[in-house]
Amino acid sequence: MAGNGEASWCFSQIKGALDDDVTDADIISCVEFNHDGELLATGDKGGRVVIFQRDPASKTANPRRGEYNVYSTFQSHEPEFDYLKSLEIEEKINKIRWLHQKNPVHFLLSTNDKTVKLWKVSERDKSFEGYNTKEENGLIRDPQNVTALRVPSVKQVPLMVEASPRRTFANAHTYHINSISVNSDQETFLSADDLRINLWHLEVVNQSYNIVDIKPTNMEELTEVITAAEFHPTECNVFVYSSSKGTIRLCDMRSAALCDRHSKQFEEPENPTNRSFFSEIISSISDVKLSNSGRYMISRDYLSIKVWDLHMETKPIETYPVHEYLRAKLCSLYENDCIFDKFECCWNGKDTSIMTGSYNNFFRVFDRNSKKDVTLEASRDIIKPKTVLKPRKVCTGGKRKKDEISVDCLDFNKKILHTAWHPEENIIAVAATNNLFIFQDKF
Repeated sequence: MAGNGEASWCFSQIKGALDDDVTDADIISCVEFNHDGELLATGDKGGRVVIFQRDPASKTANPRRGEYNVYSTFQSHEPEFDYLKSLEIEEKINKIRWLHQKNPVHFLLSTNDKTVKLWKVSERDKSFEGYNTKEENGLIRDPQNVTALRVPSVKQVPLMVEASPRRTFANAHTYHINSISVNSDQETFLSADDLRINLWHLEVVNQSYNIVDIKPTNMEELTEVITAAEFHPTECNVFVYSSSKGTIRLCDMRSAALCDRHSKQFEEPENPTNRSFFSEIISSISDVKLSNSGRYMISRDYLSIKVWDLHMETKPIETYPVHEYLRAKLCSLYENDCIFDKFECCWNGKDTSIMTGSYNNFFRVFDRNSKKDVTLEASRDIIKPKTVLKPRKVCTGGKRKKDEISVDCLDFNKKILHTAWHPEENIIAVAATNNLFIFQDKF
């Protein structure tokens, strides 16, 4: 297959109701593949987590297909009320992160604005019957009635997938949690809010260590907030966090217990010709992701996505404009609050391509090798299996060509904020409001 940016992508599946009447609770708020791509989890604004499992037949089919079936659905978070601050705490799932699988059981972390939970997802297809001390309905038998010794037997039952909460990590964040990240040691994880980053041990729920604190003594002096944070994929002592000022800081936990002093700071000097009233807002980084190799990272700001080499702090090695045609529309995007939308970004398994979302249900795929890029649309009009996605083009002025869409006709209520890429294959998951689209490379 050619590089992913120039690949032909085709429709595989769509999940979620196809009505136009969308309830707020059904809007997807995060998407995450597990480490081998066998499972795909989504969280929504209603606090639910839905896990999809790869269809075994789709892997053996020739050519291989990227098809997923519902595996388990559970309510991860409920709405709460903070009586001290008179604040409602939304149930919306902000992030999901999988732990590496060590046995047939799967573990994942999910978080809302305040509380992180560790969930165990396990299968059960056997039950035991013929106990001596209890009846089949579970009631304890009177020892007087036990006259003969029975040997319990194992009985095959229909497969049940159970999700049970194992740990709840609460009461450690004053501000809203925007990121969680599992460490490469698989024993610790971090949770980040607007001003602080905490380090947790997966076995300890009643204490966490504060590793970054950027809260000024006087809140009137506040100039930036933390927008995203992530651990290095292989170095368990290294993590990065991005800020609303467009900087990314890399910290090493070996240097000090409190990592307020960063080891490296990645920042690109602003081009004076592009300076405007909106410069600070659009330079805010909404997402940062380290590459699978650990050598690079990508950062997403409002108009572009940048690739950084961890060995070079002064400027990114690659910059890809996502929707440069919106630069002229920043004023109206500020008025309708779209300028504050937080777009995520992701790598493919080989670190050769990157993907991020845009408006009008468009999403962008950039091929780092060929430097080619493509704009695709997650549209209900193409939901026929094997339909090849046509590249979309936006016309900014002058005469519009037949296949182009005018920048004035873009729907800013339809936005792709959350995307995920299978760690080993060219299968991508794209969340469009309440629908999850799954695309794969051409059959």
